[in-house]
Amino acid sequence: MLLADVNEDVGKATAERLGAAATFRRTDVTDPDDVQSAVNEAAALHEDGLRMSVACAGIGVVGRILSKRGPHDPGLFRRTIEVNLLGTFHLLLAAARAMAENEPIDGERGVHVSTASVAAFDGQIGQVAYSASKGGVVGLTLPAARDLAQHGIRVLAIAPGIFDTPMVEGLPDEARESLAKAMPFPQRLGRPDEYAQLVVDIAQNAYLNAETIRLDAAVRLAPR
Repeated sequence: MLLADVNEDVGKATAERLGAAATFRRTDVTDPDDVQSAVNEAAALHEDGLRMSVACAGIGVVGRILSKRGPHDPGLFRRTIEVNLLGTFHLLLAAARAMAENEPIDGERGVHVSTASVAAFDGQIGQVAYSASKGGVVGLTLPAARDLAQHGIRVLAIAPGIFDTPMVEGLPDEARESLAKAMPFPQRLGRPDEYAQLVVDIAQNAYLNAETIRLDAAVRLAPR
């Protein structure tokens, strides 16, 4: 398993925690050549080549189109698209190239999972850049699955709700409790291992394809 991220400290620590089966490589998802190099390294780790890729890199920004602080920063909007949407496509493309070289197993050569968000469907005030980027990930999924069907490669996406990630960990306890109470059931924040479990389920169920799966405890985001 190859972990790829720009955060070297966290990446190396995570790989060490996972043990000998994991390795880390610093990778910038906005650089297609860097992503291709990471995919090549990942494919070389196993005799069967690269069989699965998961695009998780993303940034979240907040900004209204018009506000008292001024108009939305076009550069910030562009950066969000570059990381969240183009970064996802760069990995999908590089991984598909590697997977297409695999010998099929029951007709399948590989599976790619992208990370969307419930904000793709229920974007809140101030999430115009983030929602646009994640909406692009959702829109990418079906045609990508159709494109790669002839190569025996499946393409899916997961749309998480509000998860207990580093982005949320920095919030005050009251804010975290408020977010948890907004979940219909179970009334708590999502756990990263629950996202990971869904990735495993997708890998194991060969009939799943071209779908964006909400993982959100039935929440539907309010306007604000």
